Amino acid sequence: MKSHIHERILLYKIQRGDTESFGTIYDFYHERIYRYVYLKVPTQEDAQDITADTFLRAWQYMQEKKAIRALQAFLYQIARNLIVDFYRKRGSVVDSLDEHEVIVADRGDLSLEEKMILKSDIEQVERAIRQLKDVYRDVVILHYLNDVPLKNIARLIEKSQGATRVILHRAVKTLRDTLALAKG
Repeated sequence: MKSHIHERILLYKIQRGDTESFGTIYDFYHERIYRYVYLKVPTQEDAQDITADTFLRAWQYMQEKKAIRALQAFLYQIARNLIVDFYRKRGSVVDSLDEHEVIVADRGDLSLEEKMILKSDIEQVERAIRQLKDVYRDVVILHYLNDVPLKNIARLIEKSQGATRVILHRAVKTLRDTLALAKG
């Protein structure tokens, strides 16, 4: 989003029924929310369903004309709650790397050997991320994959900015250690 004021204007328009403004928010946040969800659920289809539900619930909430302080944190919180609900109903975790297989297959500039190495590296990183404690995984995904500022992450996980910075540092160290053990 261009600015906090721009978000406020879009939210105001949405509460007045402007679907085009909601489309702007959807276009900006969809891929980010999807990435966040994908690394926390077993399949691409589950991630797509939860992402769609996230935006549906956001739309419904906005139509009730309730106040939203931070749109980005609000969307991630909905997604986070839906992920918790998903696992409550389901009870198990299954790994799926279908999306990464497509990404690697689409890389026409790489040899078969390079594609195999890249796929293996992606799988190792994804497994390592999935092994992190929930709060570590959330902070790493939000900050490094979705470019969410630390102050917004702090609000989302209900910690101070300093504590969030420490969590991020510990998460990265744990991720590095896990990857080093896997290689070695």
